Amino acid sequence: MTEADVQDFVTRFAAAWAARDGEAFARLWDPEGVLTYPFIDRPLKGSQIAALNAAQNAQAPDLVWQLLDWTWRGDVVIIEWQSTRAGPSGRFDWRGVDKIRLKDGLIVEETVYSDTGPLRAMRAGEALTPLLVV
Repeated sequence: MTEADVQDFVTRFAAAWAARDGEAFARLWDPEGVLTYPFIDRPLKGSQIAALNAAQNAQAPDLVWQLLDWTWRGDVVIIEWQSTRAGPSGRFDWRGVDKIRLKDGLIVEETVYSDTGPLRAMRAGEALTPLLVV
């Protein structure tokens, strides 16, 4: 892949997030690709991405996703992002990284790495506290 190919993919990926458009996400995926995502109970196939997006939009209508940075090597693209939501104490942010493997311009494997602590605390109605205080 060329840098232009990767830039085009990252632009379309960020646009799908900005629009929260399940069909735009689906167009990025090989239907047999596999998503491993810490916010759901099992890996999903690319053919299920639009349904995941619809469920996420219904459960988190205020979610804002922001591209922070990206890089690539060979067929692997790394995307750093930040998401924001409203909680009982106001808006809060969390960050993550997606490791995406492309084949013929489509996602065949994506693993999302993110701290689920902020969302778990919000769901439980608790304040997010640090594990260590230095």
